[in-house]
Amino acid sequence: MKTPVNKNGFIQINIVVADIEKAAEKWADLLGIEKPAIHKNHLEGNEHYKYRGKPISCDLKVCNIEMGNFVIELHEPAGGESSFQEFLDKHGNGVHHIGFEVGDKRDEIIAELKAAGYDTDRTVGYYPGSSWTIVDGEDSLGVNLNIKPVR
Repeated sequence: MKTPVNKNGFIQINIVVADIEKAAEKWADLLGIEKPAIHKNHLEGNEHYKYRGKPISCDLKVCNIEMGNFVIELHEPAGGESSFQEFLDKHGNGVHHIGFEVGDKRDEIIAELKAAGYDTDRTVGYYPGSSWTIVDGEDSLGVNLNIKPVR
């Protein structure tokens, strides 16, 4: 790529699970920490959230485990179509994506990935101060990518 993703921008590993309560307890035990808080996010399809190019309406149970320079993000789909439900249906529990913070190179990187044949419309979301794009890399990279300008 003309504009490579900087490896120092690695910020997250996202794991999709069928039972977030159980997974959070197991991660807490493994890491010797208190069980992290779990909350529910609702993503309502509009210009801010799209899945496979269409507005989405889905719920996710989310748990973040801070690991210093990166976060382990657990997601349990909790209703509605989403990249996370698609992944769970296809693979079961597993790593859905790894995330990179790329700063102002986000649009350039997404354009290059799209030109290289990657599906850059798997999920796109905008929120105050940043955005995220899930790039479908399962077949070529073995994992999806989350490209964000800032955390």
